[in-house]
Amino acid sequence: MKRLINRRPSWLTALLLGLIPFLVIGLVYLGESNARLLENPDDRLLPSAMQLVEGVKMIAVDEDPRTGQVILWADTAASLQRIGIAMGVCTLAGLLFGMLNGMLPYVRAVASPLVTAVSLVPPMAILPILFVIFGLDELSKVMLIVIGIAPFLIRDLQGRIREIPAEMMIKAQSLGASSWQIALRVVLPQVLPRLIDSVRLSLGSAWLFLISAEAVAAEQGLGYRIFLVRRFLSMDIILPYVFWITLLAFVMDRALYYTNRAAFPWLGGRMAKEGA
Repeated sequence: MKRLINRRPSWLTALLLGLIPFLVIGLVYLGESNARLLENPDDRLLPSAMQLVEGVKMIAVDEDPRTGQVILWADTAASLQRIGIAMGVCTLAGLLFGMLNGMLPYVRAVASPLVTAVSLVPPMAILPILFVIFGLDELSKVMLIVIGIAPFLIRDLQGRIREIPAEMMIKAQSLGASSWQIALRVVLPQVLPRLIDSVRLSLGSAWLFLISAEAVAAEQGLGYRIFLVRRFLSMDIILPYVFWITLLAFVMDRALYYTNRAAFPWLGGRMAKEGA
């Protein structure tokens, strides 16, 4: 008899099983919404399915009379620009300083304590300081994400490099490779896929920092819109925005995952075992 631990569902079965929790959540929500609306038709906490559809139409189809823009797409463009720039800077910083810290003991002795200290600072605690230093424009929002994510990427990549077997470094040096050649031909191919994995893991935190910054000081953005309409208890707008942010984060995660598999096919077996 085949043990349960060795049984694996097909891709279709896995897809259907993965949909079950979402269907249950949807049914529970609709049941609670109907119960609240029957008791109080003016209840705004759990809007009905029709109210949600009307809310989506208002934010995703109708133009805003004040600005002439469709607010969902304008907010999405603003937020994606901020998080795209910030994550690009974080990735480059993580790769550069992570490799330097991981490969060069003298650099690690100088920079590693500082990186560790910065990584332990709660980014939200220094948000007011960032607004004072960088102003209320885009730079402060980008810097909040960079300060929150880059030290994590640097420390993770540094640790990955130090896990590379010493025998590989010794063999490369025995064959006459310089430090630069070891960095490009031995270390870089091994840490790039790990860097992409780390960026994937940090996406949730990056969105959290972005929404927090937009909620405090912004004139456009997904976080700004949520905190703008919360004072009116406009759950028919807030819930679609939350769903949309989640969908964007999921798409970004999947894009990085498949990029990793395409660029580094030798990782396919490990990633499949880890369940993506």
